[in-house]
Amino acid sequence: MYAIVKTGGKQYRVERGQRLLVERLAAAEGASVALEPLLYRSDEAVLDKAGLEKVKVTAKVLAHVRGEKLRVFKFKPKRGYRRRTGHRQDLTQIEVVEIAHSGTASSRGKGQAETAPAPAAERKTAKVAAARPAAKPEEVASDGS
Repeated sequence: MYAIVKTGGKQYRVERGQRLLVERLAAAEGASVALEPLLYRSDEAVLDKAGLEKVKVTAKVLAHVRGEKLRVFKFKPKRGYRRRTGHRQDLTQIEVVEIAHSGTASSRGKGQAETAPAPAAERKTAKVAAARPAAKPEEVASDGS
């Protein structure tokens, strides 16, 4: 079971117990945060908005850290222009505590199976049969002679 969540303008594939670094979250260390799910996958995939409202992804903030320094060097040839700067991103280390879906098959109860629509091949043959006119009896007899 996994989920794809969105935080800080990026998407992450997360599983329960996984630790990851995300862009800085406005939450204290030790606090729980809810992440926005974009996809939930266990036995079945949930992609629609109504189904994702039932999915809950909870993570615990472990620490606030800074990423490694990135060197930015600007240079223009034949002009004597050189600039060196750096950047360190503020990050939050989180651990996924829970991925829960309230509409699972076990919570539906016995005897309440979902009715699935007919496969596309069956619908297509039904349309073709309905569009084709029925053969007349005298035409069927004349085909055999």
